[in-house]
Amino acid sequence: MVEEIQRSAPSVEEAVEAALTELGVSEQEAVVTVLQEPRQGVLGIGSQEAVVTVRVGRRDAEATEEDLEEQGEVAAEFLEGLLSRMGLDAEVEPVFEGGTMYVDVLGQGPDDEDMGLLIGRHGQTLEALQELTRVVVGQRTGMRARIVVDIEDYKRRQRSRLEARAREVAARVARSHQAEELEPMNPFERKLVHDAVAAVPGVQTASRGEEPERRVVIRPL
Repeated sequence: MVEEIQRSAPSVEEAVEAALTELGVSEQEAVVTVLQEPRQGVLGIGSQEAVVTVRVGRRDAEATEEDLEEQGEVAAEFLEGLLSRMGLDAEVEPVFEGGTMYVDVLGQGPDDEDMGLLIGRHGQTLEALQELTRVVVGQRTGMRARIVVDIEDYKRRQRSRLEARAREVAARVARSHQAEELEPMNPFERKLVHDAVAAVPGVQTASRGEEPERRVVIRPL
């Protein structure tokens, strides 16, 4: 497998995105070196594209289903203890679904207010809870944590909505031949968009900007 490639494009972001796609890795798994910044010439003379090298950094071996089951059990045990100490009545269950190990948290109380607080505004509390759980799983198993903590199917619904919206925008771009830029997203959400748009003919995607304002641009081919 190729571990490092060099690519050029009109912008650094486009060059990096092209290299990541070819290597089949995420931004978190790669080391990027900008060899040349883009430059506009005078009347088209002396212009230059951005040139980058992208190298696979720390790329873990693919986790087996047994690995994921172990991670799910560790995550569930940790979350059960954490929620119990918080005085929250909830059921925690690991579920392997579509190649993803979800750790579902389902409220058992008379209302869903506690679960809403755990999700937080725009899912921010849930994201923090997931990152904390992943740290614990990594420490206890010695593996890179690949679990997804979900509360009352919030992330599944979010994923479905995001994929549907990406396909809708992509279809519009294919008809209008006008690029459209989506709102800032985290790496997981951007990957969902890239994958969803890849199934729509006549369009392509690239990421633009710096974290946390990095976003996906959908362009016509």
